[in-house]
Amino acid sequence: MRTGLTGFLGSALVLAAPVLAETAAAPAEDADKLPVVVVTATRTARQAEDVPAAIDAVPVDTADRAALGVNVSEVLEAVPGVLARNRQNYAQDEQISIRGFGARSTFGVRGVRLFVDGIPASMPDGQGQVSHFNLDSADRVEVLRGPFSALYGNSAGGVIQLFTADGRDADEIRLGLVGASYGVGRASVNARGSSGPFGYNLDFSHFQTDGYRDHSAARRESGNAKLSWDFGSGSSLTVVANTVYIPDADDPLGLTRAQYEADPRQVAAVAEQFDTRKSVDQKQVGAIFEQAIGGAHTLRLMAYGGRREVEQYLAIPVATQSNPLHAGGVIDLDGDYAGADARWTYALDPIELTVGLNYDEQDQHRRGYENFVGEALGVRGRLRRNEINTVDNFDQYAQATWRFAERWSLMAGVRHSKVKFDMTDRYVVGANPDDSGNRDYSATSPVAGLLFEASPDASVYASWGKGFETPTFNELGYRNDGGSGLNFGLLPARTRSGELGAKWRFGRAAALDVALFRADTDDEIAVATNAGGRTSYRNVGAARRQGAEAGLTLGLAEDLSLRLAATWLEATFRSGFLTCTGVPCTNPTTPVAAGTRIPGVPRTDLHAGLTWGGERGWRFGAQADYVSSIPVNDVGSESAPMSVIYAADVGYGFELPNGRLRSFLRVDNLFDRDYVGSVIVNDGNGRYYEPGAGRSVMLGLQWVWTR
Repeated sequence: MRTGLTGFLGSALVLAAPVLAETAAAPAEDADKLPVVVVTATRTARQAEDVPAAIDAVPVDTADRAALGVNVSEVLEAVPGVLARNRQNYAQDEQISIRGFGARSTFGVRGVRLFVDGIPASMPDGQGQVSHFNLDSADRVEVLRGPFSALYGNSAGGVIQLFTADGRDADEIRLGLVGASYGVGRASVNARGSSGPFGYNLDFSHFQTDGYRDHSAARRESGNAKLSWDFGSGSSLTVVANTVYIPDADDPLGLTRAQYEADPRQVAAVAEQFDTRKSVDQKQVGAIFEQAIGGAHTLRLMAYGGRREVEQYLAIPVATQSNPLHAGGVIDLDGDYAGADARWTYALDPIELTVGLNYDEQDQHRRGYENFVGEALGVRGRLRRNEINTVDNFDQYAQATWRFAERWSLMAGVRHSKVKFDMTDRYVVGANPDDSGNRDYSATSPVAGLLFEASPDASVYASWGKGFETPTFNELGYRNDGGSGLNFGLLPARTRSGELGAKWRFGRAAALDVALFRADTDDEIAVATNAGGRTSYRNVGAARRQGAEAGLTLGLAEDLSLRLAATWLEATFRSGFLTCTGVPCTNPTTPVAAGTRIPGVPRTDLHAGLTWGGERGWRFGAQADYVSSIPVNDVGSESAPMSVIYAADVGYGFELPNGRLRSFLRVDNLFDRDYVGSVIVNDGNGRYYEPGAGRSVMLGLQWVWTR
């Protein structure tokens, strides 16, 4: 590990040296100013340095980036405290955690709240998806970490929001084409502009890949539309609609350590035998209406609705599926979801106050089928599960900022949440009983932060708060005593977190943010048993996540910029407990000692990125990413090895009579190193490892026509 970390730090210093030299030599008046960051993750527009919280706003413009433009991990890699990993498996979505929250998720995103243009992308139970995050039409992605995340309710270990760009004064049409190794391709068309009070941003993109590994091909169609009207007198309406369609994305499953070391491109044999795959079809529409009232009051109303259909084929032995109480090897989900949020804001210096109500619901029809017919595997068979799962939340929240002295400000808030789960069993056959049931969870989450402006360019802050995380419907799916029915005995995990931070702006050409944090959790949710294709969960006592993070941005003359991000995180169980090892396992007997690291969380991850150039002419970029070893199970018996991965790109922008044409060449995993891209925590078959892709060459073109 030392060799890898030393090598990474050496690479970072090489990247940083010319930049630091330029910073010292260049006059302040010649240096490019850092972009002004306007933060809305705290519900009111503020500059990041005025908020007592760790928060980043990352600009997104696929016309100005040498990247694929498909995965949100491409944007989040330079944000400290965030671990976003492309699984190379589009049947399971990306793996995202913030300060260790969400690391146990085996698919999708949980423990982190997700939003697109202020509309939730996380369901009321805390499970979310980023597959419909459309980067081609995006303006920025904002990431909020620490105590203030709790003001967004259940499972808010952090908050990630994507904002679609507004329509521009000049009409634009953008055409993009990207091709890369392993059959990767993306084509996109985007139109944005405005006409008087009306603005629009319309986008459609097609992505496909043959996959780095065997049995990992996928295709994704993504559409996004943002329409806005400014009615004058402080009145506006924004309508956002998006869709994502992923038909039969192959799932190569994970590999054991021996399989990974022998051939990282191989696939688990059972994946091909049972033709493991997943299909997703989601459509959503939402609207936000804002009305200014007088000079200090604003009313905001948001409503949304959508439908998501999922079909997934799993690799579960036929003998196991034949158990009368088993739900089969094919998951068929379809359901509607909707919600609304109403808030009133009062802003008159030195007070700013926001009060709101929030309601979300999901009504899901879950069916299970056998993944075989006779001796044929990978085909839908008999019905084995049929139930209606409903979950909703009703929350009330208030948040205030008070600038009580020239250099001092206080921000505080509270949110009361009530989450209701209900299951109606429609499959009562033979020995399979009626497993209907319900459970309610509630919590009040206070948070407060104090900020001191030490100088016009520096501030320090401290914040503290409480949060909670209910189990998701997937975690409630099976009881840990082997019986039938949902595991309604699970308690929500409850967290107390604190943060100390400082923010500096150097001559308006550089920014440095640092934070120390600690989060103590009671009733941590962890895996209880793995048996017969079922994973059950239980509460295991206390856990702690503590560490430090730092982000450095340098913007210099001549379009030269550097970004460094570093995270040190110690995530451990604070209470000992018994767990399972081996398959099948219905009786936990293996001890996990207090102080054992929480799986899925590396101690250290670092990012360094250097870019030079602008929209026109030559552009160069280089980056390095280091991730330390990652434990993969509760007992800590195995870990994914540390990795250091490099990338470089070169491009040229051509100026055209009515726009510009930009081309780029990018090489990822420059030295073609084998590494683990993500891990499957506590996999019952020991297939913990999802290999990252080998060296990949990418070519891209984007034409922007402006009227």
